[in-house]
Amino acid sequence: MDFQLSDDQRALRSGMRDLLGAVFDRDRMRAAVERGGGVDRDRGVDRGLWRELGAAGFFALRLPEEAGGVGLGLPEAVLLFEEAGRALLPGPLVATHLAAGLVKGAAEGEAVVTVAEGGGRPVADLGGADAVLVGKATGVVAGEGLEVLTGEGLEAFVAGAVPVRSMDPLTRLHRVEGRLARAGASEAYPGALRREGALLSAAEQLGSAARTTEMAVQHARSREQFGSLIGSFQAVKHLCADMLARTEPARSAVYAAAVTGDPVEIAAAKLLADEAAVRNARDCLQIHGGMGFTWEADVHLHLKRAWLRAARWLTAAEAEEVLAADLDPVRPLYSGSAALG
Repeated sequence: MDFQLSDDQRALRSGMRDLLGAVFDRDRMRAAVERGGGVDRDRGVDRGLWRELGAAGFFALRLPEEAGGVGLGLPEAVLLFEEAGRALLPGPLVATHLAAGLVKGAAEGEAVVTVAEGGGRPVADLGGADAVLVGKATGVVAGEGLEVLTGEGLEAFVAGAVPVRSMDPLTRLHRVEGRLARAGASEAYPGALRREGALLSAAEQLGSAARTTEMAVQHARSREQFGSLIGSFQAVKHLCADMLARTEPARSAVYAAAVTGDPVEIAAAKLLADEAAVRNARDCLQIHGGMGFTWEADVHLHLKRAWLRAARWLTAAEAEEVLAADLDPVRPLYSGSAALG
């Protein structure tokens, strides 16, 4: 059995990296940061960027061809979201991707869709959203048990939302009072929707972890201190090696979960990817030294986004509960009187 990426998958990943390099390069990313986020207070996300992604099939990737989609699966979607994580692409990418086929215009990038997660968690990118996904029941397949808020329902929902400060300058947050604030965290994205959202978020974390590893190695190869490249220092070598050692197991877990779709494997993938993204960003910042703490460096943006993603879709505590519930009961090694000594 061959677990290597196919030529078509490599071409898909390469094409998305080229596209993002053209439509959301570092200059555009930093411009979005200086504006106070990747969104406009009145218009929401960058609609031009959203349409570019829609035209490239980013949101319609898993829709059947007869429905106007590309007809691919989760393994291919994971590759695209990994590239989005590398580029720090802002906006409710996961929710809009999951809403393709459910919300008119989502597949084409004409509609921006976010999700209300419940459990007191803030809603990301609510300003300017065309629809909000709200769950009505748990344990159902994607698309069932979901309420899609649009029109007057959306207006009422937004009217009850209060802006809150976000650690990520590229992600605006609102807190929603009322029933969603009291709802359980799993009620907003039931069944397969929750699992797929967690996996795609894990793919973004994987992309960020890989990118911060590259940034750290590049800096270590060019920065001199005490007359030597800092990459020659053993402590720096160990940090870079640790970053790679976190990224590659996370990659294997994310790719495997995309193939199987198993809830337990998805929980493990999210747990590993969250850890890799957060800890790699911290180590990358340490390797950059004082420069890493500056506003002009991009390291802090990866760290803040990683923190934010780690608290969404499936948290570490929730993933650990899923993994613990899958464990077989522990049986004593010995039985009878011999076990008592």
